Amino acid sequence: MAEPHTQEEHFDVLTKTGEKTGFSKPRGDVHRDGDYHRAVHMWIFAESTQELLLQLRADCKDSWPGLWDISSAGHISAGDSSLETARRELQEELGVILPNDAFELIFIFLHETITNGGQFINNEFEDVYLVTTLDPIPLEAFTLQESEVSAVKYIHYLEYKNLLANEDPEYVPYDVNAQQYGQLFDIIARRYKVDNVARSLTLQKQLQRYASVSLNVEELRKIYSDSLKKFIPYVDRLVGLTDADKGALDLLIKAAAIMDEIFYLQVWYSNPYLRDWLEKHAAASQLDKLKWAYYLINKTPWSCLDENEAYLTTADSAIKLLSEATRPVNGWKGLEYKAAFPSQKPPGANFYPPDMDKMEFIRWKDSLTEDQQNVVAGFFSVIRRHSESSSDLSIGSSGLGSINRLEGSTYNLYNVPFSQEYNSFLSEAAELLHKAGDITSSPSLQRLLHSKADAFLSNDYYESDIAWMELDSKLDVTIGPYETYEDTLFGYKATFEAFIGIRDDKGTAQVKFFGDNLQVLEQNLPMDNAYKSKDVSAAPIRVVQLLYNAGDVKGPQTVAFNLPNDERIVKDRGTSMVMLKNVSEAKFKHILQPIADVCITNEQREFVDFDSFFTHTIFHECCHGIGPHTITLPNGKKSTVRLELQELHSALEEAKADIVGLWALRFLTLQGLLPGASLKSVYATFLAGCFRSVRFGLSEAHGKGQALQFNWLYEKEAFVLNPDETFSVNFDKVEDAVESLSREILTIQARGDKESAKLLLQKYGVMSEPLNLALHNLERIQVPVDIAPEFPIAKEILGKKQFGI
Repeated sequence: MAEPHTQEEHFDVLTKTGEKTGFSKPRGDVHRDGDYHRAVHMWIFAESTQELLLQLRADCKDSWPGLWDISSAGHISAGDSSLETARRELQEELGVILPNDAFELIFIFLHETITNGGQFINNEFEDVYLVTTLDPIPLEAFTLQESEVSAVKYIHYLEYKNLLANEDPEYVPYDVNAQQYGQLFDIIARRYKVDNVARSLTLQKQLQRYASVSLNVEELRKIYSDSLKKFIPYVDRLVGLTDADKGALDLLIKAAAIMDEIFYLQVWYSNPYLRDWLEKHAAASQLDKLKWAYYLINKTPWSCLDENEAYLTTADSAIKLLSEATRPVNGWKGLEYKAAFPSQKPPGANFYPPDMDKMEFIRWKDSLTEDQQNVVAGFFSVIRRHSESSSDLSIGSSGLGSINRLEGSTYNLYNVPFSQEYNSFLSEAAELLHKAGDITSSPSLQRLLHSKADAFLSNDYYESDIAWMELDSKLDVTIGPYETYEDTLFGYKATFEAFIGIRDDKGTAQVKFFGDNLQVLEQNLPMDNAYKSKDVSAAPIRVVQLLYNAGDVKGPQTVAFNLPNDERIVKDRGTSMVMLKNVSEAKFKHILQPIADVCITNEQREFVDFDSFFTHTIFHECCHGIGPHTITLPNGKKSTVRLELQELHSALEEAKADIVGLWALRFLTLQGLLPGASLKSVYATFLAGCFRSVRFGLSEAHGKGQALQFNWLYEKEAFVLNPDETFSVNFDKVEDAVESLSREILTIQARGDKESAKLLLQKYGVMSEPLNLALHNLERIQVPVDIAPEFPIAKEILGKKQFGI
């Protein structure tokens, strides 16, 4: 650990939870006063020999001189970040130069000690990083900092653990208790003492939760191919499309596939390397085949249906070679390391620096002008550090020199628009969209494609989103950055996605009525009239047969979406909805009906039907467009629900759309506007749907929002658990319970009341005992949790490689 410089080093003062306070103090004052601060510990681990690298502390050190210690360590100076400090200390002490993706943050340990008769108080958050190399680095490759390090050596991790446990006097002491520094040894042991047979069985069970479904389209004909001697789905036999649109479809699916490339990068900066590595080695063994198959569903190393628990580790990741990371050694090709990713899914994904905390961003944002604040908290940009090279963070970046920086002079953060961060991908996608726009026969589709292509390069999506809302084409296209679910730090940043389909004209005509009644619903919402909007626009609804989706479509598949999310457009023009009918049909057949057979009492099972499921889905999407969006805070300031509720917004908004959708169905039925609708079917189908959605996990916005609704309605006795472990709806109490929850959520949103949102989700957004019972019964008979769609047409256009075949 480096000694302080001649001018005393300053540390950032932290809160007791580890966030920056905005103040810094000299090192001596920090230890005198017991202020919380931060340091980094770096361990270099050789995978082939299972050895850790240790350094011998120089004899001149003022603490633990001449003892064996961590590979490298150091305090984080004021204004510096954790990751850049880790890289710098490793370079200064050992002469090892590594990029960001070599460092895996494995845990954070709070070290609280008092020594020197109470004169030295050390309250230190220690960010513990693991660097995994394939083989030991030759000792002669290191360049040791003589004032810090006398020597280095490798030692087997279990031998080292035993030496620490026995308090060997030649080693700096660490508590190897599992709750403290023992985590290091436990992580390595779990990672490399795995039973591959058991792991394969686990992955098989995880895969079985998805029902593989081929999403064909009603208009799709199969033709006999004399050359292939079999029936094949082929794009030129899509009835209803003009020849020009058939040609455009080919280009659109290729553009949509590029959204996958961007999304992989948005999730985590080493994710594309992991994907390529898993694909390359998928045929090596049955376990490798299963890893790749499950990765194709999740698109990340974290399992969507398991609260984002990692099903892969850095040991499974890509091997990268650095020929100039250290001093050259004859006969040694260079340092080979594993591209790292954390076991816990990063809340900020790859939108923010991996070691940035919320307070750092907030203080920087508050230092900017109001216009700049809107940009950095907007949908279409990422946040980076001046002190880090873009090449360490982004494959798609065009480099620091061309980035339009938006910064506060004393801060280490700056803003990068998507159009520059993902320039290489977006330029290719824009070219494809322009080509498709040139040949399509639909004027509105032509307008959408050209404006979206322009938006990809300008970063201004307003006009293209208006064009999307006004789309009137047999070929239906949604492409661009929209949803913010991946940004669980703030809920600000949008991920790229694409949905390509064919409009179902009959279904679209049938649902037009729902969108036309949004103003009526707004004026009758169960909340104070002061919060209601008087200019809600009718919401166009398009029913679509999905041909292909890409980008942020991992894990559980959406059955509908309501866009755009840009509050400016929602305020000016409202929203538009797309219903994916063939996806809804597949989910009802393969999932919801079997759930009802297990979880709904026999007397009410007959009420569960597809029409109620699909109709409530429509109302869910409609109700995203009503209720509070742009709001006035108690202090008179204008804001939005998204900005005020931050990371809580997505879950609460999904709950609102669901429960208010249920309220709206009853309201219109009682007004005589939904002839033939059965409220009993609506409520019973909704109850079955609760068990479907919570199986997505509570880390997912829809799952958490659904848990909130179920537990509220269960507490109000609107849902009843029967002695035979089935559930039923209390039709006498459900209407009041639905209205009371609708009022609660709408009022929280209207007030921008984050504290109340937090309390509501903490109390009700949990996996309660009744929910656990239902999920256990579904697990027992292995009802699928969701579908894994296959896209025959896209497979023909893109080829098998795009689909991991």
